[in-house]
Amino acid sequence: MANKLISEIPLPKSIANVFAARNISTAKDALSLTEFELMELLDVGLREVRSALSLISEMVAPPYQTALSLMEQRFEKEHLGGHFPTGLKGLDAALCGGIPFGVLTELVGPAGIGKTQFCLKLSLLASLPTKYGGLDGRVVYVDVESKFSSKRLLEIGLRSFPEIFQMKEMAQEMAGRILVLRPTSLSEFTQSLEQIKVSLLQNQVKMLVIDSMAALVSGEHEQGVRRQQPLSWHISFIKSLAEFSRIPVVVTNQVRSQNHDETSQYPFQVQNRGETNETPTRYDSHLVAALGIHWAHSVTIRLVLEARSGQRFIKVAKSPMSPPLAFPYHITSSGISLLSEEGMELMGPEINSIHCQGLLPTIAFTESEDYQLLGFSGRTFVMENIH
Repeated sequence: MANKLISEIPLPKSIANVFAARNISTAKDALSLTEFELMELLDVGLREVRSALSLISEMVAPPYQTALSLMEQRFEKEHLGGHFPTGLKGLDAALCGGIPFGVLTELVGPAGIGKTQFCLKLSLLASLPTKYGGLDGRVVYVDVESKFSSKRLLEIGLRSFPEIFQMKEMAQEMAGRILVLRPTSLSEFTQSLEQIKVSLLQNQVKMLVIDSMAALVSGEHEQGVRRQQPLSWHISFIKSLAEFSRIPVVVTNQVRSQNHDETSQYPFQVQNRGETNETPTRYDSHLVAALGIHWAHSVTIRLVLEARSGQRFIKVAKSPMSPPLAFPYHITSSGISLLSEEGMELMGPEINSIHCQGLLPTIAFTESEDYQLLGFSGRTFVMENIH
């Protein structure tokens, strides 16, 4: 709008002619000068200049929007498929429909908490036909730590959707839609990113999973500036992939020990009354998300998976559409399942703290005869090169 021509603005003819004579042809030209500069250049009075600038500003300024109109626009976008349901009703309700398209959603938590289990279930759901709530497409799964298990994937499928996965042909088709990459280094992952971008279009990819981003960068650079510099490029590229493809992008992150001079609060969070910088806040947890504050600001949704007194919780720690909530869950043969659809609202430091107290080992799911009957025993679906 700044390049709108002065001749298209309904100014009085006399002042419009003066603008034209002085080669001030666009709104940007006029608004870039002060009132006194325009008075001198146009040789007119202050009243005429202010009247002209007021009309020009009114014509090129973006229109006001009410909270009601913004809400209606958001609901319209959601209706057009802006979120992907996770199958966890309470969590989906909190996120206004599920994992949002076009942004980064992060799963962060200690080892063994269920991050990969969650990713396997999401990948499976995305591969399903739309009539089953899926996206009816392929999934690119970047398996950095070699934790992807085709056996466990089929276990979840058989228990969650027996009508599909009890048929060998259908089970093979669904599992064949999940394309697994196993980069062994950050440089190898970097080389794969452009390939992934092409694959998002050519292979009808409907979801990207990176499990885990922290494992890609750990060991290659020390904490601090040298580590953040290469990571910044990857963050920007992955965000551009999400925005470009308009698909859900899910990235897992690890935890690290909290330093003595750190707090679990972000710098922009307000301290409670009575607290000072000299009075450190006490926390039961000494774990924080890895990858630093720059990464934390880059993700749109942060889901923290933690354990307190042996009970697992999924926390909505960061979301533009939900208050901080925690949902108790457990891991079953069909994947992650919420114990309650009602989220517990969180306050203060509890939002970002990460607990790992009395964590029970993940249930070991053994291979059943169903897998052997389906012909999947020992089979993995690994895509070395995407074409």
